[in-house]
Amino acid sequence: MSIRAVTRELLVRCVDTWAPGNLHAQHGAAFLYASARGIDHDAAEAALRAFGEFGDRLRGRLTLLFVAPGIEALVGRFAAVQREIGTPAEMAVHVVPGGNVGAVLKAAGAASGPLLAMVDDSVGKSFKAAVVLLTAPAGTWEKQRSELHAAGLGLTVGVELVDGDSEMLVGFGTRSDKSLEAFKSELWALDEYAGVRYRDPRDPEEHLMDISLEPNPGALRRELLARLGDGGLTVTELKRFALTDTVYRAADAQKLIVALLHSGAVRRSPEGGRLGGDVVISLAPTASG
Repeated sequence: MSIRAVTRELLVRCVDTWAPGNLHAQHGAAFLYASARGIDHDAAEAALRAFGEFGDRLRGRLTLLFVAPGIEALVGRFAAVQREIGTPAEMAVHVVPGGNVGAVLKAAGAASGPLLAMVDDSVGKSFKAAVVLLTAPAGTWEKQRSELHAAGLGLTVGVELVDGDSEMLVGFGTRSDKSLEAFKSELWALDEYAGVRYRDPRDPEEHLMDISLEPNPGALRRELLARLGDGGLTVTELKRFALTDTVYRAADAQKLIVALLHSGAVRRSPEGGRLGGDVVISLAPTASG
């Protein structure tokens, strides 16, 4: 499967996890798919179909906005899909061939409710979104991460998709721990996409990882040990680091801490008892020196 197929599936899964908790918003909810260069029409249709699955749950207005140059052909394509799946009147679909994203959101009356956005690096992030899924060139994660933080999305993850000579960054930003955990769960659940591999953009060794529910912990091992080089941290702090600063999940960190203790690479304080969140983990003397 191609990188585009993986990105499209991640978008659909974002819709599936975001929609149930946001379609009851008093002022309505909105989805934005925008680019100053152009969008994947297949991904746009997949998003429309995914939201259509929730048509019977709508309690307010749902606005879907597709903003990019050269998307006029989507008007007819969307009309056919809407007839096929029977989208309700509360679901408004707008295809806008370019323009300022903030102004488009305001004009559509979608600037006040919860917003899920899919954008690329050609779109600024000054609009207020609850969740942002973005694509950008590989090697730009620190820049994209800073922009997401500046937009108020303090919980982020970036992963580079690699398929032969092709590569692309996918980033995710949210304000919710639960949302970040859900995205990471979906990220590692795409194991049917053989051929595409992940790379943690913060891994100095640029290790490639197969997509698997049980990911190779090599990159996380290096990152946790490097983090512990600055001093001991609690299990809770290490799990938090894995969640917010790596492509891994908090549960992956928990498993790895156990393995590192068994190997003697790290030590714990106190030495005995349950491995609770307040147990301090530090580098073993041989590992640190």
